[in-house]
Amino acid sequence: MKTLKSVSFYALVVAVVLFSVFPFYYAIVTSFASGTELFKVNYLPHSLDWSNYVKVMTGRNFVRSIGNSVFIATTTVVFALFLAVTASYALARVRFRGRGLLLMTILAVSMFPQIAVLAGLFELVRFLGIFNTPWAMILSYTIFTLPFTVWVLTTFMRDLPVEIEEAAIVDGATPWVIITRVFMPLLWPALVTTGLLAFIGAWNEFLFALTFTSSETTRTVPVAIGLLSGASQQEIPWGPIMAASVIVTVPLVILVLIFQRKIVAGLTAGGVKG
Repeated sequence: MKTLKSVSFYALVVAVVLFSVFPFYYAIVTSFASGTELFKVNYLPHSLDWSNYVKVMTGRNFVRSIGNSVFIATTTVVFALFLAVTASYALARVRFRGRGLLLMTILAVSMFPQIAVLAGLFELVRFLGIFNTPWAMILSYTIFTLPFTVWVLTTFMRDLPVEIEEAAIVDGATPWVIITRVFMPLLWPALVTTGLLAFIGAWNEFLFALTFTSSETTRTVPVAIGLLSGASQQEIPWGPIMAASVIVTVPLVILVLIFQRKIVAGLTAGGVKG
């Protein structure tokens, strides 16, 4: 009976892994195909044809779009974590009336779909004069990232021992020193987890990036890939699209592999109390 359960468990794990990884694997296989090979079902690449990758990387402004995405996603993470750490300290450590209601309101904001606030956010971007600039995406991504980061970091900060903070106060530490010198080293798993998720969200976002940009030089990678299309189904460059998708996905995979231990620690910390 125990053997059957083990076999069933590992079979389920294998099925989930295959279901999750196969689309990316098939995109890699397709990215090395060209011509009529694109429309044949091949589970193994017949040859390593790099022409699609060369076409994408030498195409106009695609490399610049990658740079735009890196800048926007990185800046969004910096702003979101800075605001989230300070806000979570106030929500977790400072007692004031309406703290619980405020935290629930912050969480409720994250439930709004992007399309519901698109018109209002567009008017705000135009009013601030940042339309067709990276700051339009940074503002919108930070607004949508903050509720999640604040909620997660507040939960983690509540679990930190009060004695550590009290000892720092006795030594004359200010709230800023407590946040930066005492709490942040203890919050690294949570910071890495929320920061990486915020980076992935900003890197993959399409709707705001498409709406708030009008020139090729300010586009992000998802918009650049989305505009790699022809006038008809036969003219869609599937090979370059798959190559571009692989190019922009590999950095995220590498980041997850590098920080996987911190991510696991960040997701599981606070789940068990002894």
